[in-house]
Amino acid sequence: MLNTRLGVGARMWSRKWARKEWVIASAVLFAILFALSFVSNSSGRAPSPSDLTIAAPLVDLTLLRNAEELGALCLDGSAPGYHFQSGFGSGSSNWVIHIEGGGWCDSISSCAFRARTPLGSSRNMDKVPFSGILSNQPSENPDFFNWNKVKIRYCDGASLSGHPESELKEQRLFFRGQLIWKAIMNEVLSAGMSGAKQALLSGCSAGGLATLIHCDDFRKLIPKATTVKCLADAGFFLDEKDIIGNNTMRSFYSRVIRLQGVARSFYQDCIAKMEPSKCMFPEEIVKYVRTPVFVVNPAYDFWQIQHILVPESSDPKGSWRDCKLNLRACTPNQLEVLKGYRGSLLKALSELKEKKEAGLFVNSCFIHCQTWITETWHSPNSPRINSKTLAESVGDWYFDRKEAKQIDCPYPCNPSCYNMDFSRKF
Repeated sequence: MLNTRLGVGARMWSRKWARKEWVIASAVLFAILFALSFVSNSSGRAPSPSDLTIAAPLVDLTLLRNAEELGALCLDGSAPGYHFQSGFGSGSSNWVIHIEGGGWCDSISSCAFRARTPLGSSRNMDKVPFSGILSNQPSENPDFFNWNKVKIRYCDGASLSGHPESELKEQRLFFRGQLIWKAIMNEVLSAGMSGAKQALLSGCSAGGLATLIHCDDFRKLIPKATTVKCLADAGFFLDEKDIIGNNTMRSFYSRVIRLQGVARSFYQDCIAKMEPSKCMFPEEIVKYVRTPVFVVNPAYDFWQIQHILVPESSDPKGSWRDCKLNLRACTPNQLEVLKGYRGSLLKALSELKEKKEAGLFVNSCFIHCQTWITETWHSPNSPRINSKTLAESVGDWYFDRKEAKQIDCPYPCNPSCYNMDFSRKF
């Protein structure tokens, strides 16, 4: 009952790093870097205490009821979980669902390690803060502060899209992401979301990808009279070659798909036209999604730069090391490569941009997720495009106040961006 209380495979990125290091890196790197990034922002000054988020309230973990009976289990066989905060006032009939991010696992060994972390087991989960789009403060979250809020914990390693048919009997690993999604949705629906007047499905990183995969299904679960839309944050991963011409990310996705049977969760019209690994990329997914979608993605997404464009294996001499941590350390040639990656993102978004009901927020910040942290969601010092914060742009789109397709000029044009220099953090 509701209450009020990356595992990325090591061989994908580098043979020099241990499995444990890469699991931790993929799961929490964007959060750690983001938090540390406030040591210096794009203006070069140290932030004052007023720049930082006031401690957000911690929200208790709720474990899914009857998880074993339903077959909805985390990688290690434990019950999946979520965090719930009740809405109030005019928002008591409205719902925000947010899916946690944290990479993927592409092998038995990487999934086995992940199963011993909070990204694969509820035994290691704890309370989480609700901030950004989950905040209950109108000054931090003007349009959704009083809505019911659910944060789904991510414990399957395949963007809530794994299927048990792919499990190996000799391995005690459970690939149940699709069942987790279905079971948690049913529990939340029975707790009140079935009567929602408005609903928004959102997610960050791998959770942003999960949002796109499950967006139309989310729409089908809720009455037709309900306004339903989807918000994918930092989940628009590109099918781009790395700097030495390898399809690093596509190869990685192929292994995830084969291991966990993820293709069963994709649009079958896409599967009929191309190899399943391509159908895991948002550029293809959004061609089939009928529910209104808003995509938030930095043009200089540090996770994508570090793992898709310039993975460790593509830069054995480390010539990109400083640039990957600090855009101001990039050479002119490296900046041209990054500009090209930005161009690829905009091209991949071009079809979505033409949809009247779609929304975009593509800034030139060196960052990853932006919706779940107050500093980048809505604060006096938030990154802005055309004087709009991310929260204001999402609100304009969700409530049809005005078109919200915000695309920033290239780096370094936007002084409101925080995360330009990671070199002092390592």
